[in-house]
Amino acid sequence: MSNFYNPNLDIDLDSPFTRDEKNKLIRRSYWMDKSDKSLLMLMDRGIGSQLTNDEKRAHLSDIGRSHLIEELFEPEILPPE
Repeated sequence: MSNFYNPNLDIDLDSPFTRDEKNKLIRRSYWMDKSDKSLLMLMDRGIGSQLTNDEKRAHLSDIGRSHLIEELFEPEILPPE
């Protein structure tokens, strides 16, 4: 089974990560309306920043955006000093 993030519904009842008893996203349209660039920003610096890497991978795959996984976890290459 996938390692999906489970939000604390006592704190954030309206979380876009909330899933039903069948593990389906309740607010799927929230994610489907976002561009790839917006999703990357949300996962890196926004509401997805607290998720583990495995949770981010599972979520992106679940919403049909697995092509963004490599870009999200692309290693930063620093220039020589």
